[in-house]
Amino acid sequence: MAELGTTLNGQHQSTQSPHQTTQSPHHHHVTTHRPATATRLPSVLVATRHGESTANVEFQLAEAAGALSVPISCRDADIPLSLRGQQQAQALGRWWAALPSADRPRSVWCSPYVRTAETARIALAQAAGLGAVPVTLAVRYDERLRDRELGVLEMLPKAAIEAKHPEEAARRRKMGELYYRPPGGESWADVALRVRSLLRDVCEEDAGRPVLLVAHDCTVLMLRYALDRLTEQQLTALGPVHNCSTSLWRAQDGRLRPDRWNGVDHLALEGN
Repeated sequence: MAELGTTLNGQHQSTQSPHQTTQSPHHHHVTTHRPATATRLPSVLVATRHGESTANVEFQLAEAAGALSVPISCRDADIPLSLRGQQQAQALGRWWAALPSADRPRSVWCSPYVRTAETARIALAQAAGLGAVPVTLAVRYDERLRDRELGVLEMLPKAAIEAKHPEEAARRRKMGELYYRPPGGESWADVALRVRSLLRDVCEEDAGRPVLLVAHDCTVLMLRYALDRLTEQQLTALGPVHNCSTSLWRAQDGRLRPDRWNGVDHLALEGN
């Protein structure tokens, strides 16, 4: 398979093997060229962030109050959906079922975190219950879709970061989110590297098929950063990725081209 950048921007570099050049008494070199390899892309790529989690709720309350902590003792990977998040996942499943048949994902790649796994399970059950996808459709869990790791800043509200790690807060402001890496954690650029790796596998294994990726705020942002070739300024100008929003790219002219970004109209009945 071609490099991800080559595959996604539709440019194919022809390479010549030693067996492609022969010599004859009448010509110094006779070169034959292999035909260009066809671009391998999913027909449609849909990305969603998990539904609202219990941590999303606690952080909203903490930020509003200027609190220095949140009442969360489990690992980030073990945080479940809130009741509202479960309802959002059901709405996602109905949106999935309402897509044109050719656009309905038949392959699901999912972060292994509890909140994403619950989102995928609920949405799939809803779509299957409406007869839109097979009940037996498998979900593939891949750690490259996990949330950004924040290291020493994990589970700390903004006020706590300023109070307990002022030097890190200052360094974060100076570096910007794309390149700032907290101690023990990841920058957005680090997440982009694993997202690009995952996209190579998705393109190879699900070429020609509609695919759904169930991930997190940062990983969905990095999908757009990689697929749409955004600059740092364009990336940081984007707003947050909404819970259970839908973003969609279509294969066209050798690239995955954006068709929908961060859509939430399907969540209207859930009070969002």
